[in-house]
Amino acid sequence: MKQFDFFSKKKFLVLFTLCLLVLGSVFCWSVIAEDDPGTGGLPFTPKQMEILLQVKRTLGAYQVDANKKETFDDEKLYYGAMKGLVSSLKDPYTRFVEPKDLEEENMEMQGEYGGLGIYIGQRDEKILVIAPMEGTPAERAGLKPLDEIVKVGKKSTHGMKLDQVVKLLRGKAGEAVDITIRRLNKKTSQLIDVHLVREMIKIKTVRFEMIGKLGYIKINQFNQKTNEDVEAAVKQLMTKKAQGFIVDLRNNPGGLLDACVRITSQFVDTGLVVSMKGRFPGANEELYAIPGKANNLPLVVLINEGSASASEIFSGAIKDHKRGVIIGKKSFGKGSVQTLFNLPDKSGIYITIARYFTPSGYMMDKKGLKPDIVVEGEINRDKKKDKQLQKAIAVLTQKIGGKAPVQKTTKQTNKKTIIKKKK
Repeated sequence: MKQFDFFSKKKFLVLFTLCLLVLGSVFCWSVIAEDDPGTGGLPFTPKQMEILLQVKRTLGAYQVDANKKETFDDEKLYYGAMKGLVSSLKDPYTRFVEPKDLEEENMEMQGEYGGLGIYIGQRDEKILVIAPMEGTPAERAGLKPLDEIVKVGKKSTHGMKLDQVVKLLRGKAGEAVDITIRRLNKKTSQLIDVHLVREMIKIKTVRFEMIGKLGYIKINQFNQKTNEDVEAAVKQLMTKKAQGFIVDLRNNPGGLLDACVRITSQFVDTGLVVSMKGRFPGANEELYAIPGKANNLPLVVLINEGSASASEIFSGAIKDHKRGVIIGKKSFGKGSVQTLFNLPDKSGIYITIARYFTPSGYMMDKKGLKPDIVVEGEINRDKKKDKQLQKAIAVLTQKIGGKAPVQKTTKQTNKKTIIKKKK
């Protein structure tokens, strides 16, 4: 996730006229970059701004509760107008965030937070579960990728924006919340009520173990410490004579791009990892593997419908460079880049500035990444009942020319944790 400060990156012209007319407030602003490829004029016509001012005045004069401060408040009207402006783009990941909410989000990125342990996204105006985090209330309650959240408490999510639903799901640790999900079962669907209790969420980014002669690495998220955690896991597994690796990215919603590139470099020695393409030069970028970091052991990567963003970038690079075999189910399809633009009043705008492309040029956004070998099934704590994992073991065992392991697994956990809101 990139961040920009409007006034540290470029020189801007402050236009009081727009704000004054739109909201009738003393402080509001519009900016026009000196190198703006557009017309260089106001974003609305004088007639449109006149109508906006007329709407505000009419609301103030005639709305039944407009005489109440908590109802007719200039700041609320201002932020409401900003949210309406941004939401008109119909991009669930481009959003305006008020100062208080942005501060809360930044706090979550720095450490522990109270919640359910669930990543959600929005597609076709539906609020969908991307993935439950391992070892959290959401996972223990049985939530699955692509479950649609239709109610939080007594409030329907119909017509809500993604950030509104996130607010409803947040809360203090120990507080309960009831949600209703719609789960598709082939040709039918069912509504399921789920009772959850919020907890302080701690994410274990990496855990690893030996499965016979194979090194198994589960990556739950791509964060600041994930690269060194994976590096440590690879070294320890190799000291235990691992002859191949299974990298499990199922239910991994993504994370930091630079962490993803560094981790990919542990398996791909050279070449393009991912490219980003947008409308302005700064959004177009190609990122390459860091030479000299990669091991050459046989590799299998597990993905499912809960694998998104950075997980899809990693898997796409492995697939296109023919470095390993991708097994599981088609990934979620979240292949866009969001940048946070900080505004003068400490609010901000997350804007989708580009989309990701794999080394072969495949754009996975809203489409997902197809595995080399499709295996239906779900994650199961009983490894023998985990069909996708068993297929990975069989394929990798065949590659190294051995027999599938039957002995008990030895398990290790990397205790380093990091919490940072994902992109």
